[in-house]
Amino acid sequence: MKTVREVMTSQPAAVTLLDNVYEVAVKMRDYDTGFIPVVDSEAGGKLIGVITDRDLVLRGYAEKHPGSSSVETVMSSKVVSIEEYATVDEAAELMASEQIRRLPVTRGGKLIGVVSLGDLAVKRIFADEAGEALSEISQRQLH
Repeated sequence: MKTVREVMTSQPAAVTLLDNVYEVAVKMRDYDTGFIPVVDSEAGGKLIGVITDRDLVLRGYAEKHPGSSSVETVMSSKVVSIEEYATVDEAAELMASEQIRRLPVTRGGKLIGVVSLGDLAVKRIFADEAGEALSEISQRQLH
């Protein structure tokens, strides 16, 4: 059985609490992602939050916070993550149960990667697991 480490995106873009909302948006553009993990420091890398493009819109722009606002203004501090040696089945199940499409991957609490439904779907072997997770996420959001 494949592990999350084998399918994750390594060394994802991340920000710290010293960054601002504008810098998050620029990283999202430059890295072509809608998901940025927040770490305690670039050196430490302990995962403390995440920011999605939706967070930027709803907690940032819609509430009229300027681009100079702190990352803490828009980040989600309730973080669901998975350890690197978890199986892809476990990742898909966790994503489905938490209704999330991206999952930070950690080693001892430190960010080492991100796995997405797309990462699971790209690997043909895991297409069923990814499809199942997406189906469960979509069904719960409709109700």
